[in-house]
Amino acid sequence: MSITASIWLVILAALVAANLPFINQRLAIAGPVMAGRKPMWVRLIEMLVLYLLVGGLGYLLERRAGQVSPQGWEFYAITGTLFLTLAFPGFVYRYLVHRRD
Repeated sequence: MSITASIWLVILAALVAANLPFINQRLAIAGPVMAGRKPMWVRLIEMLVLYLLVGGLGYLLERRAGQVSPQGWEFYAITGTLFLTLAFPGFVYRYLVHRRD
């Protein structure tokens, strides 16, 4: 796999993973369906776990491509805010779009 394909794979995985907690009503993405609405704190914990999984995927792809670059706190601050930004469509869908039932 080329470097460009690896980058796009990580970006696509981050986009899907960031929106998954807002689209899915299941606990931990594949667990039982929660009765009522899933609380926001559960969604945030799921986002944190998915952020770590996507980061692990990026690390594996980087290690496979060659030398792994050391990262400081700045890297994690930027990627965390990028992950939150990618979650915006799912947040809007879940909390801001009003549906008529």
